[in-house]
Amino acid sequence: MQFSEKLEFGHEDRRRIYEYVERNGTVDADEAQEALHVDPGGFRHHVAILRRDGYLTEDDGVLSVALETGAEEEYDVDDVEFVIRPARQDDLAGIVGAIRQVAEDGTYIVAESVADEIDHQETLLRYNELESRMFFVATVGEDVVGWVHLNAPELSKLGHTAELTVGVLDEYQGHGIGSHLLERGLEWAASNGYEKVYQSAPSTNEYAIEFLKEHGWEIEAVREDHYKIDGEYVDEVMMAVEL
Repeated sequence: MQFSEKLEFGHEDRRRIYEYVERNGTVDADEAQEALHVDPGGFRHHVAILRRDGYLTEDDGVLSVALETGAEEEYDVDDVEFVIRPARQDDLAGIVGAIRQVAEDGTYIVAESVADEIDHQETLLRYNELESRMFFVATVGEDVVGWVHLNAPELSKLGHTAELTVGVLDEYQGHGIGSHLLERGLEWAASNGYEKVYQSAPSTNEYAIEFLKEHGWEIEAVREDHYKIDGEYVDEVMMAVEL
């Protein structure tokens, strides 16, 4: 299922099942059936249709939202082997940890709020009538060492735009991981019909601002004294790139 597709279920119980799975990330089918109070035969019928129509996948009795997010990409740069791939629900803790480690100096405020949101919701990917949220990760072995995140409101006037955050743990910078993540995120945004991707950062986050400039992003505006970090007022730098 493409993020750009309109959600159409044809039956209220199918909508309820999809929304329950989407809201929880991954769910045991039997637990979902009991929680939604749908009779077992009807539940299996609706799940089969949702799978047929590309809304859900099922693996060993576990349901998740089906999204077309692409394949894994393997790289070996300066003897560092890493993989760029679509994130899975079980990456949530690793992503939250990576974001908080990258943002611990207080200069990546948007990313901090993303970490708080997914940690609170306990759901990584979202695709509903209000919002779309996608993550790709960079992994070394089993560890998440970087991420790219895109979030977009499902509003007609803003449906062509998406907000992006990207980051890599300090010890894995300098190997092109951030560039590969950014490229993967922008490719996904373009393939799903987004025309513009944006993000904001405090002016003190010079590394992030220069990184985006090097990849073709432009400063659209600066809001003076928008942040207060360690008691000091800091400008917000608003950046974007057209796809």
